[in-house]
Amino acid sequence: MGVTIVTDVRPATVSADGGVLHTLFRSEQGGHEQVVLCQDRATGLKAVIAIHSTALGPALGGTRFFPYASEEEAVLDAINLSRGMSYKNALAGLDHGGGKAVIIGNPDLIKTEELLLAYGRFVASLGGRYVTACDVGTYVADMDVVARTNQWTTGRSPENGGAGDSSVLTAYGVFQGMRASAQHLWGDPTLRGRKVGVAGVGKVGHHLVEHLLQDGAEVVITDVRAESVDRVRAKHPQVGVVADTDALIRTEGLDVYAPCALGGALNDETVPVLTAKIVCGAANNQLAHAGVEKDLADRGILYAPDYVVNAGGVIQVADELHGFDFDRCKAKATKIFDTTLAIFTRAKADGIPPAAAADRLAEQRMADARKG
Repeated sequence: MGVTIVTDVRPATVSADGGVLHTLFRSEQGGHEQVVLCQDRATGLKAVIAIHSTALGPALGGTRFFPYASEEEAVLDAINLSRGMSYKNALAGLDHGGGKAVIIGNPDLIKTEELLLAYGRFVASLGGRYVTACDVGTYVADMDVVARTNQWTTGRSPENGGAGDSSVLTAYGVFQGMRASAQHLWGDPTLRGRKVGVAGVGKVGHHLVEHLLQDGAEVVITDVRAESVDRVRAKHPQVGVVADTDALIRTEGLDVYAPCALGGALNDETVPVLTAKIVCGAANNQLAHAGVEKDLADRGILYAPDYVVNAGGVIQVADELHGFDFDRCKAKATKIFDTTLAIFTRAKADGIPPAAAADRLAEQRMADARKG
């Protein structure tokens, strides 16, 4: 059913000189347990399932459906995202390791019921080592289909025994992280009177806008999809709009920048021109490469680690495995405020950027589990 690559190193970034196998087998950054390449010729399915760690329990993470430029790019995305899920699940206090899957292709063109059923069979072949859910390009209705061929699927509809859309709690968790950032930097856990720029107002971003407006923030948005911008503006005409992310990060008077689209938003081009004092958003893998976190710190920009603040969704789908209770999940997601503050405190005490402090805390929990 596929080819399995097993390794004991943990890639965090793309290797510039050695490609995928170099990243997997020779990276000094350390630890994937398994990467599975999946192909079903009958349906056109090409997918990658990456399991970073099962130290805390079965690997949990969503399935991304995206038209990657190459198969290598897809594999690298899967291994980077799955590593992030290990850290996210650890700091969210979940008994799950990290995993992630990607399906290669344009979902608008090739997504079919047969393809999703075939993908579900590959998930089933792992015997519970990997639990899947929604991500970019996949939705609750898709997980209902995937679940028909395996029992390790979350993010299903309530009608099919699931918790429904996890983007609601993802946005709520990001808002809690943003409140904690405001508390740390300005001494007050509110965005009232602050200007917040949200890049990407799709599944998660538009919910985040609601929280910010209710809290009294001034909001400016951008999105590559005009319909996403129009949906927000139709409900909230007071929300500002700029042409693109490049314009957003240069917005005068911006207090907070919230990247809520794809990864790599913080890089050598964007960090030097950021006007915001806080970066806190829902996107995964916001730091384009190692060292960006130090560049942010050197500019006096407070960075709330992405995998910490966007954990609300995974808290929800993990709860689904045990009988979903929204209030219980929201209570857990509210604790993202305390976790974020603790990371800022650790970073200050150790003299390191918040991203490094978060990594240390997550690595300690995983190391403790392996010892146990």
